[in-house]
Amino acid sequence: MWIADNWKDYEVIDCSNGEKLERWGKYILVRPDPQVIWNTPKTVSGWNHKNGHYHRSKKGGGEWEFFDLPKQWQIHYGTLTFNLKPFSFKHTGLFPEQAANWDWFSEKIRTAGRSVKVLNLFAYTGGATLAAAAAGAAVTHVDASKGMVTWAKENAVSSGLSDKPIRWLVDDCVKFVEREIRRGNHYDAIIMDPPSYGRGPKGEIWKIEDAIHPLIQLCTKILSDDPLFFLINSYTTGLAPAVLTYMLGTELKKYHGHVDSQEIGLPVTHSGLVLPCGASGRWTID
Repeated sequence: MWIADNWKDYEVIDCSNGEKLERWGKYILVRPDPQVIWNTPKTVSGWNHKNGHYHRSKKGGGEWEFFDLPKQWQIHYGTLTFNLKPFSFKHTGLFPEQAANWDWFSEKIRTAGRSVKVLNLFAYTGGATLAAAAAGAAVTHVDASKGMVTWAKENAVSSGLSDKPIRWLVDDCVKFVEREIRRGNHYDAIIMDPPSYGRGPKGEIWKIEDAIHPLIQLCTKILSDDPLFFLINSYTTGLAPAVLTYMLGTELKKYHGHVDSQEIGLPVTHSGLVLPCGASGRWTID
């Protein structure tokens, strides 16, 4: 498992009975987590001294209950700054476990010894975009949500990266890649974090089980002749790490690289466990 254990402004304090107790900067949140199917005593004081609690509804969805939590605040990861705010379906605008991948590809970019063009698909609020840009890459950031792209731009400004070569695009990721193929554009590295289910700007339906492999095939057509890495993240329980390995290995075999896929996770301070948070597949050149 790849563990995001370099955080100072974030930690999973404890987990029990379908919920996790987290510290985001100086604020304590309780949020549901489907992986936490064990039930241990909630003896850590934070469970009773929280700033926000997302209650899952039995009918689906849920709602926040707040206790002295600002509408927006910031946390830092190295030189990066993220603007957080609780919004619908329990999210805060950041997936801290992805720091394990940021560290990995940032080192790849810094030591490449050449300019690196990165394409970040389903780019959300820009965690991977900012990490790649800070490492020296030119980044194309694509997400179907205008609000998420605006949020990512705000994170770039807060991180002092507004002058870096980042293209911000609100677009359907599949259609964007298809147009890049026609335009003859190429990238040295591709990052994608596709949702299990989603809709594009014009109502295009995305189902990961049907669409992920065809998208990988399309993306191989916009890789440069000397690609650096290809990263896929998945939060879909049906896609085991081995599946990511098979898809990447099959489609990228002509480049003579290698694939490694693992669960990604976050350390739990109180118990010493590691909370699993999805899986990632990493292809890189030999």
